Amino acid sequence: MGCVQSFREICDRQKNTNVRLSLPAVCFVWQTAMIILFGVFIRYNEESDTHWVEHRKANNISSDIENDFYFRYPSFQDVHVMIFVGFGFLMTFLKRYSFGAVGFNFLIAAFGLQWALLMQGWFHSLDYTDGKIKIGVENLINADFCVAGCLIAYGAVLGKVSPVQLMVMTLFGVTLFAVEEYIILNLIHARDAGGSMVIHTFGGYYGLSISWMLYRPNLDQSSRLQGSCYHSDVFAMIGTLFLWMFWPSFNSAITDHGDGQHRAAINTYLALASTVLTTVAISSLFQKHGKLDMVHIQNSTLAGGVAVGTAAEFMLMPYGSLIVGFCCGIISTLGYIYLTPFMEKHLKIQDTCGIHNLHAMPGVIGGIVGAITAAAATESVYGREGLVNTFDFEGAFKDMVPTRQGGHQAAGLCVAICFGIGGGILVGCILRLPIWGDAADDNCFDDESYWELPEDEESVPPILQYNNHMRNKDVEDSNFTMEAVRT
Repeated sequence: MGCVQSFREICDRQKNTNVRLSLPAVCFVWQTAMIILFGVFIRYNEESDTHWVEHRKANNISSDIENDFYFRYPSFQDVHVMIFVGFGFLMTFLKRYSFGAVGFNFLIAAFGLQWALLMQGWFHSLDYTDGKIKIGVENLINADFCVAGCLIAYGAVLGKVSPVQLMVMTLFGVTLFAVEEYIILNLIHARDAGGSMVIHTFGGYYGLSISWMLYRPNLDQSSRLQGSCYHSDVFAMIGTLFLWMFWPSFNSAITDHGDGQHRAAINTYLALASTVLTTVAISSLFQKHGKLDMVHIQNSTLAGGVAVGTAAEFMLMPYGSLIVGFCCGIISTLGYIYLTPFMEKHLKIQDTCGIHNLHAMPGVIGGIVGAITAAAATESVYGREGLVNTFDFEGAFKDMVPTRQGGHQAAGLCVAICFGIGGGILVGCILRLPIWGDAADDNCFDDESYWELPEDEESVPPILQYNNHMRNKDVEDSNFTMEAVRT
């Protein structure tokens, strides 16, 4: 802790340096690098190459409809919408940072998916006969999953970092994701269809650790902008609804065709529905006058989809999915009420979007639910072939038993947490270097630092509170009463 504090102080003293990395230069250099790397390594796989006709005949495939594209592309569309529309609009709740929320989400997702195709390709899709990475529609889905982890981390530092810092964070985030994903799924042999561990736990703690390293003690200088207004909350709710509707596709996108994919969609559908009712109940119960807090409705209603991800393809049972959603609605909402202020005050973690409550905690819960569900699996419930198919008990793992698989699931959760925290601290140290052009403490959460704004948006009133429209209404009513008295 002392070393980290000293490092922070040294970097803070160097903030006035004139050395800055410009966004155009970084974008051009990295895109050029992507073009070169894709030219060297990336090729189509057998189902997207013109040799598909020969492959179909050689493998006795009767129709083009058997091409994986027709099975996976509908799910890819849904996941793609979640990445670019869902995550982007969910972060538009800040009254003066909507351009940054949607625009920088667009930037880092477009960059991240290219780098993810390379990183994941080297681990999962490398053809050793010619040294090329062969990609198809499933690779595109996995690249979007990889980017999702970085977008989750972005939520923790929203409004406090420069676009160049975001690209550096994405570069390292995608790299760490590809490594931890390979360890968890291939070496440990854990199952994680919806990414509760690999995506949400890793992305959540990665972002929180970076936010801890980039702690700003004078962030209250931007407190006038660190809030929402009526219209920004409505836009954020659009993101919530897109995520909520498409989450069953997210959790089932890369599961096995047939019963596993079907079951994953059902379990996610039910968990999400249960979470909404619980979130509304807890939000109303803990708020003054029994009113609802839009922050809870925008975020905690999604926690059930996060937590059911690992066990989505398991025999969790419909009532089990409802229980998971019920518990997550309570835990996530209470996290926004109590944990977020506690973490900022005592742990020095400034979590702008509350990703700890939407992704990190529900991701850990999902990993635990997955471990318990796997360990409790029996042949009477799954059937012998069902056990082999669901948990992939083949090859080197053909002698695996469910109780041992539960232990492997728990080990996968630990790896995700370690990579998230360790990687976040390391990347946070890099991002504290005084060369990234991040905004001053009194210019955080403001689009004006990085965007050309319409003329009528250039100036901000010094005081703009969330309930300003209600106070104005009270003033108008008071004025009307005074006029009536005078009359």
